[in-house]
Amino acid sequence: MTNQTCYANLAIPAILVVLLALCQGTSGLTQAEALLRWKQSLPRQSILDSWIINATATTQSPCSWRGITCDSQGSVTIINLAYTGLSGTLQNLNLSLLTNLIRLDLKVNNLAGPIPQNIGVLSNLQFLDLSTNYLNGTLPLSIANLTQVYELDVSRNDITGSLDPRLFPDGSDKPQSGLIAIRNLLFQDTLLGGIIPNEIGNIKNLTLLALDGNNFYGPIPPSLGNCTHLSILRMPQNNLSGPIPPSIGKLTNLTDVRFFTNNLNGTVPQEFGNLSSLVVLHLAENNFIGELPPQVCKSGTLVNFSAAYNSFTGPIPISLKNCPALYRVRMEYNQLTGYADEDFGVYPNLTYMDFSYNRVQGELSANWGACKNLQSLNMAGNAVSGNIPSEIFQLDQLQQLDLSSNQISGVIPLQIGNSSNLYELYLSHNKLSGVIPPEIGKLSNLRSLDLSMNMLLGPIPNQIGDMSNLQNLNLSNNDLNGTIPYQVGNLASLQDFLDLSYNSLSGVIPSDLGKLSNLISLNISHNNLSGSIPNSLSEMLSLSAINLSYNNLEGQVPKGGIFNSSHHPMDLSNNEDLCGNIRGLQPCNVSNSKPNGGSSNKKKVVIPIVASLGGALFLSLVLVGFFFFCYKRKSRVAARKKSSFKKPNPFSIWYFNGRVVYGDIIEATNNFDNQFCVGEGALGKVYKAEMKGQVFAVKKLKCDAENIDVDSIKTFKSEVEAMTETRHRNIVKLYGFCCEGMHTFLIYEYMGRGNLSDMLRDEKEALELDWHKRVDILKGVASALSYMHHDCSPPLIHRDISSKNVLLSSNLEPHVSDFGTARFLKPDSPIWTSFAGTYGYAAPELAYTMAVNEKCDVFSFGVLAFEVLTGKHPGDLVSYIQTSSEQKINFKEILDSRLAPPTKSHVLKELAMIANVALSCLQTNPQSRPTMRSIAQLLEMENTDIR
Repeated sequence: MTNQTCYANLAIPAILVVLLALCQGTSGLTQAEALLRWKQSLPRQSILDSWIINATATTQSPCSWRGITCDSQGSVTIINLAYTGLSGTLQNLNLSLLTNLIRLDLKVNNLAGPIPQNIGVLSNLQFLDLSTNYLNGTLPLSIANLTQVYELDVSRNDITGSLDPRLFPDGSDKPQSGLIAIRNLLFQDTLLGGIIPNEIGNIKNLTLLALDGNNFYGPIPPSLGNCTHLSILRMPQNNLSGPIPPSIGKLTNLTDVRFFTNNLNGTVPQEFGNLSSLVVLHLAENNFIGELPPQVCKSGTLVNFSAAYNSFTGPIPISLKNCPALYRVRMEYNQLTGYADEDFGVYPNLTYMDFSYNRVQGELSANWGACKNLQSLNMAGNAVSGNIPSEIFQLDQLQQLDLSSNQISGVIPLQIGNSSNLYELYLSHNKLSGVIPPEIGKLSNLRSLDLSMNMLLGPIPNQIGDMSNLQNLNLSNNDLNGTIPYQVGNLASLQDFLDLSYNSLSGVIPSDLGKLSNLISLNISHNNLSGSIPNSLSEMLSLSAINLSYNNLEGQVPKGGIFNSSHHPMDLSNNEDLCGNIRGLQPCNVSNSKPNGGSSNKKKVVIPIVASLGGALFLSLVLVGFFFFCYKRKSRVAARKKSSFKKPNPFSIWYFNGRVVYGDIIEATNNFDNQFCVGEGALGKVYKAEMKGQVFAVKKLKCDAENIDVDSIKTFKSEVEAMTETRHRNIVKLYGFCCEGMHTFLIYEYMGRGNLSDMLRDEKEALELDWHKRVDILKGVASALSYMHHDCSPPLIHRDISSKNVLLSSNLEPHVSDFGTARFLKPDSPIWTSFAGTYGYAAPELAYTMAVNEKCDVFSFGVLAFEVLTGKHPGDLVSYIQTSSEQKINFKEILDSRLAPPTKSHVLKELAMIANVALSCLQTNPQSRPTMRSIAQLLEMENTDIR
């Protein structure tokens, strides 16, 4: 009792001191003066020109200033500077003098810095919109005091959530200084910084809460169930994890719920079936399992619904059949079951339906033809059967139709010509029979047509040449016969590929194909074509790949264009009477005559297949589509913060031209001769290429004619996608990429000292890595991972951190490399279903779940840290840590014995700190591991304190 009294007596003067300081800081300060002080702290900008005090005025009132509204007593009640381009920070805005403020609207500006910690003093505030700025830092806990707010929008910023309360032991708004606070957080249970504060449930008048497009992680606060007036709840594009609290399902006023692109898991609460007012529900791109709530459209008001890219199982929700308001539905890439002709109804407003890559059966229903506004229908990758109803082609708004990879049979309806707005049609990998109807030529807007892998027969209709906008045409793997219509040469827009392979086409190759001046790839192999190769094909300057193999072609091969190039895929094999000055062909001056009854004088001509054209074409398409996607997804920050560029590096990812430097790379590596090989991995080799006075590392994937698979394609795509989005001094720089058949490679900056693993294993080179250098290596890797996890948008997970994938420059500066398994936290496919990484570095939870998050990289960093300290892979040490209950180690006993033991106290202190960090990274529970940001900060702070 005495202690409590003493504490109280000491606290009163402390409080008085704080109050006196506040009074002295704001004594006599008017609202006008407070706003002018804020203006003075901001960059000069014309939008605030009216914020001045008139010298002749008797009172100093801001009520006539731009964006300011006052009540009848002259007190500021509204600040509305939305869409004005306002820049600066909110740090010097004295909120304590604006307590009558009821509306603060600063959306869509260029504000940076944190939200003021004392924003909770605006107790009368009803509307707060700070969205679409560059605000960072945390969401202040004091925001829970805004109990009158009905709209709270801080979306599309870089906010990371609330700081752990343990940083504020004295109740102040300033965290502890030095290492103490961060160490307390790191080596206790879970680091809570970055979560949405549970206190947000105190704002019970909320009707709109928008937190999307930030960096919040951790669980959705169950306390949101207290906000019974909530109508709009938006939390997409964050790093949220855990299940959806069942309490959310009790908010019966919800109309708009968006959780897409997070790491949420578990099942969706069945209580969602009670949300009778739902209009929008987005669950896509998470890690959900189990069944979708069957009554998700119980009231029939649902308009926009997405559950794509999860692991949902069970039936398609029964309520969707009687949901006439549906406008847009996405359920692709799950394991949903059902019947295409029974589980869907008629939707007069529907424009987009995608349930591809599930387990849906049944037949195609004519009811789809009653969805008069349908623009896109995608049900690829299921087990749908039956015929294509002609009613589908009566949809005059239809633009995309993808029925590929099903079991659809019958003929292509003659009514196909009625879909005049169709621009993508994919019917491949089915059981379609009959002829290609001539009416297909009426699809004048069509850009992509794929009828491959069916049982179509008869001739290619001449009318196909009328599709003037066609860019891709694939009729391969059918039983088409007759000649190639010369009208195909009229497809002036044909660009990516023309594939007529694996058919029974006969006759000569029409010279009109040479008019396809934009065509990149031509494949007419495996047919019965005869005659000579038209010279017009050699004049196609854009042609980069050609396959004429397995035909009956004869005569001399043209000498120009692609036929005179060794840099592009070309296959002329298995044409008996072709000749020319091309490796594998007989010279044209050699007699083709052969003795009766034998063929001993005939050379069997086999051209080495440079690459499987089908695989090359597919890979090219993936990359073209992906690169467009990467360009479109460049972050809002990069788009709005344009910087001045110097003259572009010709190898820059944005300027890279494969056709320009392809030959230089082939020459520099002597066509990828082993003497230039400096490393090899599971998916390819790395070569050293010296060009124009610069040295590059060329990573060539194993994608030849005998060995091209989807995994290689995904790896290449993932690495390019990840590297184009990252710019950090400790991440290896990607200069460009190239896809030319078997020559599929990436061009990186060259790291002269190789990888960390090899250097640690070499007895001599390991001595170069003294304790200071080893600490600096770990600091660099931590900084790179912190950048990937917390500064990339969306965050990037490497998934394969190991000493093999840490490259060292000539001055031993570390660079994280090998992003082939990297994934953004916004999944672009069901990527959480297979193991990725290096055994011995992978987190233990990967043994029973593939719901990967950034904590997997944290675990791998812990293994790497111990490897750097011990000089070898710490397999036994990691096993001991995982199984021991003490969680203690004597770090001096594990240090690399090849180096002299550290004697200086600051070095010992630094190494002990790293050992403790590594120990915390290896916690079995992922949520108990620290974040890479806190690790990087700790390493930097330690460095500042002791060096």
